[in-house]
Amino acid sequence: MAKENKSLGDRVRGAFADWSIPKQLAGQDGESKAAESAGSRALRPRLEEADRIGTSICPYCAVGCAQLVYAKGNDIIHIEGDPRSPINQGTLCPKGAATLAWMKSPHRLMKVKYRAPYSDRWEERPLDWAMDRIAERIKQARDESFVHKLPDGQTVNHTLAIAELGGATLGNEENYLIKKLCSAGLGMVWIENQARV
Repeated sequence: MAKENKSLGDRVRGAFADWSIPKQLAGQDGESKAAESAGSRALRPRLEEADRIGTSICPYCAVGCAQLVYAKGNDIIHIEGDPRSPINQGTLCPKGAATLAWMKSPHRLMKVKYRAPYSDRWEERPLDWAMDRIAERIKQARDESFVHKLPDGQTVNHTLAIAELGGATLGNEENYLIKKLCSAGLGMVWIENQARV
C-alpha cells in the first residue's frame, strides 16, 4: 500500500538512487557494492531449493548427452546439461533441454492404455497384464512362424515374423543382452538399433 502512495518523483528518485551507474560515478564502487541493487540483493540461486542432484542421460537420441537432475524431496525441479561430460560439456539441444517439460507434462501417459481389436476406445490396464500379454504375443508369433530347417535341409532355427528395434540410449551391455535374447533366445533375424538408423 505504501508504494502506491509514493509520488512519481519519489519513485524516480528511488530508482535512480538504486541504479548502479550513478553510484559508480560517485565513487561508491568499494568491493563492487555499487553494482548491487535492491532487486539483485533479493535474488536467490534458482536451484537453491534442491536437496539432491543426480545424473542421467538424455533419452532422445544416440549421442548420449549427460544431464544433471535436481530434486527437492521426490519432485524433480530442474534438468540441465552436465559440464563434466566429454560428450556435451554441459550443453543440451532443444529436445534435451525440454526433458523436464515432457516429464511433468499433464498430457504424459502414466498408465498402460490398451485398445482391443475393432474397439473404438482405449482402456486402462495393469502393467503386469500388459507385460504378460506382450510375452504371450511374442511366443505365439514365434511358435507359429519358427523355421527349424530350410527345404534344402540347412538348419536355420529362426523366425522372420518378429523384429526388434533397440533404443539409442541403452548402454553397450544392455544392447548386448537384448541382441543375445532376440537372436539366440528367440531366433529373431531382424534386429536393429536406433543408434544406427
